[in-house]
Amino acid sequence: MGFGKNIIKTTAITALAGAIASYATNTDTVWNKTQRKPAWQPPKELFPIAWSVLYTSIAGASAAVLTKLDAQADEAGPDEAVRARVDRERRKFKRALTVNLVLNATWSALYWNVRDRWLSAAEVTLLAASSTHLAYRAGKVCPAAGVALVPYAGWTAFATALNVEIAHLNS
Repeated sequence: MGFGKNIIKTTAITALAGAIASYATNTDTVWNKTQRKPAWQPPKELFPIAWSVLYTSIAGASAAVLTKLDAQADEAGPDEAVRARVDRERRKFKRALTVNLVLNATWSALYWNVRDRWLSAAEVTLLAASSTHLAYRAGKVCPAAGVALVPYAGWTAFATALNVEIAHLNS
């Protein structure tokens, strides 16, 4: 499969996660406005910009990884051992991407709708670990794609610290 088909698929699944997260997010509630927040929290206008860039990098890097794996499978020809290794790597990457995007979409629902600051802090910790794992998996196949996902891993680590601090301030 070529990059064009892979980018369409990864954009669709990433956009779905982003749409779910966006739908679940409501910053204009009394609950949110009365939360104590650390002085180092970025302005609310930064979040949609950051997430748009991050979702774009997730879709693009993932398409690059899948395209490279497709090329490796094609180059393997009749070598079943190589094809099996490439297929395993493809399945592992797709599983890592799926788990990551489910965690990504779930955090918003836990924080904004369930309104459980500590549960959402635990979940975003898993998201940060998953984002780091996704960057690692991508980098094994396509180093540039791995590098492209480092800001995502960094942002989710920052989100973890922010969520934990908000939970602590409002306990």
